[in-house]
Amino acid sequence: MSIATTPAPKGTRLALIEAGLALFGQQGFAATSTRALSARAKTNIASIAYHFGGKEGLRLACADEIARRIQGVFSTPGPMPSTPEEARATLHGLLDRMVTYIVAGEQAGTMVPFILRELTEGGAALDLIYGHLVAPVHGRLCEVWALATDTAADTETVRLIVFSLIGQIVYFRLGARVVVRRMGWTAIGPAEAKTISAVLTGNLDRLLGPIRKG
Repeated sequence: MSIATTPAPKGTRLALIEAGLALFGQQGFAATSTRALSARAKTNIASIAYHFGGKEGLRLACADEIARRIQGVFSTPGPMPSTPEEARATLHGLLDRMVTYIVAGEQAGTMVPFILRELTEGGAALDLIYGHLVAPVHGRLCEVWALATDTAADTETVRLIVFSLIGQIVYFRLGARVVVRRMGWTAIGPAEAKTISAVLTGNLDRLLGPIRKG
């Protein structure tokens, strides 16, 4: 199961995107100056216009890069699953990779705040995230869920269930400080991510229920 992605940025372009993800997420688009962006990227201000046409172009490039990275997490070799058993195995694998990347992955530390800012501020970047990430990824998960449970992918219930699954995972990134404190952990690393994944996999299996026969 694969979703088309854009080429990975490199060099100064990547440095500016990383700066945009961090600063736009922390401060918001309007409050972030081109001077601050170029300083964080360790380049000159003119490079923003050269590579992106300006600050708004950098904002859109940040959204596009998030879509590329998350699509990579959802990409799996081979065709779509063809049986309920294969579909459930696919969901298990995707959930585990999502937890590893979103909850414990370093890159997600700037990506999630950026997405939340765009959800509240709206605009072209949100449209890009929705069109290039949310709609295709959520749609594909609905298709796999439908096969795993012998239901229709476009029902309201299936779409909401898939949103709830994603929301569970995102919470552990947003609430990491609270989770770590309450659990008595020092951080959420690979071992803690595996523990979280095991719990969420149990939740997933309960939602899936038994495979329908005949």
